[in-house]
Amino acid sequence: MAGSGPAVLLVHGISDNSGTWLRVLSRLARDHTVIAPDLLGHGESDKPRADYAVAAYACGLRDLLGVLDVDRVTVVGHSLGGGVAMQFAYQFPERCERLVLVGSGGVGREVHPVLRLAAMPGAELAMPFVASAPMRSLVAGVLPALSRFTGLDFGPDLSYALERYAALRDPMARTAFLRTLRSVVDVRGQVVTMLDRCYLTRGIPTLLVWGAEDRIIPVAHAELAHAAMPGSRLAVFDRSGHFPHQSEPHRFLEVLGGFIRETAPAEYDPRVWRAILRDGRDPERATDPVVAARVDRATVSSGS
Repeated sequence: MAGSGPAVLLVHGISDNSGTWLRVLSRLARDHTVIAPDLLGHGESDKPRADYAVAAYACGLRDLLGVLDVDRVTVVGHSLGGGVAMQFAYQFPERCERLVLVGSGGVGREVHPVLRLAAMPGAELAMPFVASAPMRSLVAGVLPALSRFTGLDFGPDLSYALERYAALRDPMARTAFLRTLRSVVDVRGQVVTMLDRCYLTRGIPTLLVWGAEDRIIPVAHAELAHAAMPGSRLAVFDRSGHFPHQSEPHRFLEVLGGFIRETAPAEYDPRVWRAILRDGRDPERATDPVVAARVDRATVSSGS
């Protein structure tokens, strides 16, 4: 936690930690109160036998803000953290001023094959061996040459992905990782979607940031989410993979700072919220049959 001013909550992705934000944190803290926790089961946080679902993470962030006496935030979520951020905005709209999704999970089924493999039953038996230093060195040397044939290309993110994977040598971290992963991914891909509730962002300023070279969650998901989220902004970083806040930190700060300056924080009105929930998805989407069809094909209905 650093800085002072309007609060910004930074939420990292799976198997990562708050250190992912170091290239942007100090500059962001010049004008904002920046809160960057290690999620439960990650980094230096505890790794108990617990609920690692996206909704549980959102509740944990709500509780953290309560402890810190912070009422409202602009929430910025990366990868899994994007799904957590979206869930936070859905569960606690009165606390969410703006929503920023960076290479976010929870849009379409596609996700990197390695995550699908890790979600398979029995994967925990192989993980200690695969996470060992010799195996990581072998993968770092061989995978780039094989990626065109195997579909396992990590693009510009291979080194960082291997670095994060090294943390899974710890049994407790490994268990927490698998519980988290299996709550959102199975062998066929992502099983949780936010598209069926994207209409709820109508009253919340929303920014989507994606790397054009993202091999973990493809940039096509950015276009799909942008079409489904009324009034959202989209920034695609041509030279970035899954971590645009790391590979292009100056541009990331410029885009994020401009978004915060140019948008007024959402004002929660329970009457408006009830009306949005009652009316369902944005009626205007029906005027564009192409957008409507794209969203409908990608949506796994939750009863909305």
